[in-house]
Amino acid sequence: MKKTITRALVTAGATGGALLLATGVAAAHVSVAAPGAEQGGYTVLTFRVPTESDTAGTTALTVQLPNLKSARTEPLPGWTATVRKDPASATATSVTWTADPGVNVGPGQFQQFVLSAGPLPEQDQVEFPATQTYSDGTVVEWNQQPNSDGSEPDKPAPSLTLAAGSADGDAHGAATASADESTDGTDTTARWLGGVGLVLGALGAALGLGATIRSRRS
Repeated sequence: MKKTITRALVTAGATGGALLLATGVAAAHVSVAAPGAEQGGYTVLTFRVPTESDTAGTTALTVQLPNLKSARTEPLPGWTATVRKDPASATATSVTWTADPGVNVGPGQFQQFVLSAGPLPEQDQVEFPATQTYSDGTVVEWNQQPNSDGSEPDKPAPSLTLAAGSADGDAHGAATASADESTDGTDTTARWLGGVGLVLGALGAALGLGATIRSRRS
């Protein structure tokens, strides 16, 4: 899982600027990006949040999650992140980033909020409805579905298209088991070699003692 997440972080960082230029911050939509995200796999989700207001700044963002087993936020100076979980299933249902006093995403600016998460749903597309809160109390819900004619609504829910799952994307459990087996095997080998070393050491000491005794007699 760690290798998969690391690769996703590098890819996201390398392509983030290009994606922003391609889509344009002027679109002023809360969006999500995760290059290479796969069904059933772990990935790094980057939520891009532009401030549309000309007079107020963004002070909070809440994103609904599709009951994910794992959801870990990246530290962001000036912001506090809280992951909410379902008490029954212990799965993550939402994450909220809240700005510290005096901090906000000002007019004409945008902020990226990063989340390591998974396994993703086994479906072609997943949505992350979001709620954006401004410093003047305005609340904007980004949760609308595409219009019947296929056109984009005014406040579309951030959505992500997922590629078909692969062994690498869904190998978190297998990788963990493999690592455990490898550790067990290493411990066993180490103990065996340690035992052999003790025996050889004792034998060497005995031979040395015998040689000393023989030399004294002679």
